Amino acid sequence: MILATTTVENVDRFLEIFGTKGADKRALHGSKGATVFHDPTEANRVWALFDWDEQGWAAFVSDPDVPPILREAGHLGKPEAALLLGSYGA
Repeated sequence: MILATTTVENVDRFLEIFGTKGADKRALHGSKGATVFHDPTEANRVWALFDWDEQGWAAFVSDPDVPPILREAGHLGKPEAALLLGSYGA
């Protein structure tokens, strides 16, 4: 699993591109899906939880076809993966 965050110009436009062109490109790099959250304290920040491994994520973020997709989606910066600190039962 990968948890990533980014800020965007417009959340609706981001979701449209994330769910179409972005999804197609992520699938090419092994992503099995994503769940997107809207940050409750920052209007333009979104979080995505990906069913993806680190190798696939690394391949995606280094793919030269990705920056134009991010621009079209309205990213204001580069998406950043959160650092996993641990997993715990109940």
